[in-house]
Amino acid sequence: MTKFETLGLDKPLLDAIADLGFETPSEVQEKSIPLLLQEDTDLVALAQTGTGKTAAFGFPMIQKIQADSRTTQGLILSPTRELCLQITNELKLYSKYVKGLNTVAIYGGASITDQARQIKRGAQIVVATPGRMKDMIGRGMVDISKIDYCVLDEADEMLNMGFFEDIKDILSNTPKEKFTWLFSATMPKEVSTIAKKFMHKPQEITVGTKNAGASTVQHEYYQVGGRDRYPALKRLADANPGIFSVIFCRTKRDTQKVAEKLIEDGYNAGALHGDLSQNQRDLVMNAFRKKQVQMLVATDVAARGIDVDDITHVINYQLPDEIETYTHRSGRTGRAGKSGISMVIVTRSEIRKIKAIEKKIQQDFLSKKIPTGIEICEIQLYHLANKIKDTEINTEIDNYLPAINDVLDGIDREELIKKIVSVEFTRFYNYYSKTRDLNSSDNSRERGERGERSKDDIPSSGSVRYFINVGERDGYDWMSLKDFLRDTLNLEKEDVFNVDTKDSFSFFNTDAQLTELVLQTFTDFKVDGRFVNVEVSKNPGGSGRGGRKRDRKRGHRKGGDGGYRKGGDNKSFRGGKKGGSGRRGGKKRPGFY
Repeated sequence: MTKFETLGLDKPLLDAIADLGFETPSEVQEKSIPLLLQEDTDLVALAQTGTGKTAAFGFPMIQKIQADSRTTQGLILSPTRELCLQITNELKLYSKYVKGLNTVAIYGGASITDQARQIKRGAQIVVATPGRMKDMIGRGMVDISKIDYCVLDEADEMLNMGFFEDIKDILSNTPKEKFTWLFSATMPKEVSTIAKKFMHKPQEITVGTKNAGASTVQHEYYQVGGRDRYPALKRLADANPGIFSVIFCRTKRDTQKVAEKLIEDGYNAGALHGDLSQNQRDLVMNAFRKKQVQMLVATDVAARGIDVDDITHVINYQLPDEIETYTHRSGRTGRAGKSGISMVIVTRSEIRKIKAIEKKIQQDFLSKKIPTGIEICEIQLYHLANKIKDTEINTEIDNYLPAINDVLDGIDREELIKKIVSVEFTRFYNYYSKTRDLNSSDNSRERGERGERSKDDIPSSGSVRYFINVGERDGYDWMSLKDFLRDTLNLEKEDVFNVDTKDSFSFFNTDAQLTELVLQTFTDFKVDGRFVNVEVSKNPGGSGRGGRKRDRKRGHRKGGDGGYRKGGDNKSFRGGKKGGSGRRGGKKRPGFY
């Protein structure tokens, strides 16, 4: 028996839930579904993007709709075409065993007559964008005068996009005795105005803290000079080889410019902004969902409705004007129970904005340093080594081995490894070894980018940074790896900090007095038959996450399967096909492909 069965849902819905593999309802679902099924009430539900809100209102609406009547009984308004289609597809999956129930999507960019024809055939539930819905009402193509239920999904986003008057006009065409369910991530004054004008004594559900950011997202800021935003962006990408991200700019011009520069420098990037045609937008989004585009550069308006669960990072290339907008940006990562990182690139004058955002989202930012060139070389070197180790051998090469062995005759194993790694590493090292520190002078470390330290030169005080040969492909994120280290070493939560997971390896810190314990524990240490190695990193500062102050405040829980597993999907998306929006257009960027 699943927990969904305790919520009061009928068998057709439970059968659909079983087909979808859902077992445990999210918090917003657990709070909303029983309430909406048992009571006829208006509802204001505040929950972050990615918490399962569609099912929270979708299941109760489907169960309450009379499928044997062709009258439109439910209206769902959503801010964008993508979200409109997503909700429609999800409702169709939920109602697959409810005979005769039809859900129709109406949105701009498609034939209005075809959409009107679908509604005329009988659509008990209509999912619509405000602009197209208002247009169809004006033309007499849709009748919402008899609806019983109206949902305003992502209400704050719709109002931020300028749909306030449209929503008021649409709602004025609906009956007063209907029930309105408003779902929103934040509660700005415009949302409160809609609630007061069109809702009667609504019950309120809050998941987490009102207007707060999601607890699965860590917030970081990097202070640089005004001219160093783009070089800083490249370094953040190179320091995270498996990055799958959305990069936010304020204007369409900046969005296109940054995307073009990334493509020219060899990154799998694409742009998403209002000047694109619907077909161009669809092509970019499809490439992003397939991970052919690794870095999606977008404006806030264009990014509305992006619903991809495994985005690892959100990078604020420029801060938005409104704090609520930052909440929506950061909500694109850390979804479906996974952890995520929201990075902000700021200048000295913008630090005050960080303080304002902290107060609003009720979470602290971690002040981080832009990785130095040597740090990036170290990260990429380990990434390359693991990539070579995990590469499947192509047996077709057997025919060429005798000739290859003749060419390599006389080279011993250690020298051969150095040569193989150097083929790629040298390009990266030559690019980064002489680069300057990008951190602004007020926020920089008192050490050069090229400074190195012997493994034996371990400080007797302060903290020590370590390399460990497990990462995201082994089932770890920064939260679960921290729990694994703490449990293995039998330490307190705050004893392990600056945990930074990469694709197939990670970094972490402890106080210097724990170094002997760490190294002894991980000597000949195995998990599931494979050695887990820990070494002292040559770059003690690193650019890790999981700072102490933050750890004490919020704690951690295990993410993913919380353990070590072999293999896994390679989440590095460099080296896409030529010719697409994420192609390698230039040769400026040295990298391990």
